[in-house]
Amino acid sequence: MNILILGGGGREHSLAWAVMQNPKCDKLIVAPGNAGIAQIAECASLDAEDGGAVVTFAEENAIDFVIVGPEAPLAAGVADRLRAAGILVFGPSEAAARLEASKSFTKEVCDAAQAPTAGYGHFTDAQAAKDYVRSNGAPIVVKADGLAAGKGVIVAMDEATALAAIDDMFGGAFGGAGAEVVIEEFMEGEEASLFVLCDGEEILSIGTAQDHKRVGEGDTGPNTGGMGAYSPAPVLSPEIEARAMEEIVKPTMRVMAERGTPYQGVLYVGLMIKDGQPRLVEYNVRFGDPECQVLMMRLGAQALDLMQAAAEGRLKEAQVNWADDHAITVVMAAAGYPGSYAKGTEIKGLAALPEDSMNMVFHAGTKASADKILANGGRVLNVTARGQNLREARDRAYAMVDQIDWPEGFVRRDIGWRAL
Repeated sequence: MNILILGGGGREHSLAWAVMQNPKCDKLIVAPGNAGIAQIAECASLDAEDGGAVVTFAEENAIDFVIVGPEAPLAAGVADRLRAAGILVFGPSEAAARLEASKSFTKEVCDAAQAPTAGYGHFTDAQAAKDYVRSNGAPIVVKADGLAAGKGVIVAMDEATALAAIDDMFGGAFGGAGAEVVIEEFMEGEEASLFVLCDGEEILSIGTAQDHKRVGEGDTGPNTGGMGAYSPAPVLSPEIEARAMEEIVKPTMRVMAERGTPYQGVLYVGLMIKDGQPRLVEYNVRFGDPECQVLMMRLGAQALDLMQAAAEGRLKEAQVNWADDHAITVVMAAAGYPGSYAKGTEIKGLAALPEDSMNMVFHAGTKASADKILANGGRVLNVTARGQNLREARDRAYAMVDQIDWPEGFVRRDIGWRAL
């Protein structure tokens, strides 16, 4: 098969790494890719959100299968354009991608499915939103309704922070994403993620993970796109996972099908777990980043077979073969992230690190310049390792971190602390 992956971050590097291990893959192109991806696959310059351009590129390059990495192309209807052109694609339609592209849409679907989630209000003007905050008090969660690259969520521990967040959102801090706002009750508990594949009818669980959203150790400081993750997540026991499937995922998929927008692709189910009861925090319509990196580390070559089965409507016959192992990824970020940070600093020591089924450095925000690897983003590297247990995987990952010579970068030293 000739395969095209859309995207250029750590998620896409790990997808490319897993796909390349499968003998079905004859040729792999990643658009736009990054410096790490360029070492294992062909990279191409392509606007991933331009459905027409993606279809033309796929036809000109005899692509058999397209895997869409990020959410923006899905929200832009790229999967629809590919399906209309008869090209096999992994990723939901624009209508189904609203499960991530609109927080209020997801809440409507949850109401229809009677799926347990946080109580909420949906607002199109600031005054009504502020009145809701004042009547409900804090802590409370303020969310931009649309896509804000993972940054449009403010967990406000006091009313003043919530009111300021409302002003920011309606003032355009998140662009069009904040034109409407969803305000939710603050849910207590431990957060974890369940990943399922859907083919429009069948649903297959493909693993659990736990992300570390805050920038500082002990889960302190501002929210980020994720500073590290591990899989499996012990808090998501088989019993709680089964409950989440029965009470949240299956009813949601049923409602989506009843609406005429069946879901096909991967569904990231963000859960808050307290006293054995899972409640939905959010859906994402693509693999999480950095959770994808630990899932791909554990799934390896079978990831391609599973994604293909979902795209072809064959999930009923698919199964996941799990090793009894653990994986962890540690994000190396540029100093200053998630605030302002410098680009273009040189990263040394990567060539000496192992690259195998137990140890990988996935590039998230890098670019090549001559024979150097330069930082080109906020989250720059995902140092990822597997082990027989989480402690072994963690020790292996941090040993690699310590060999990377990048003074302008930093890591959290406590990834996996909840499980350990």
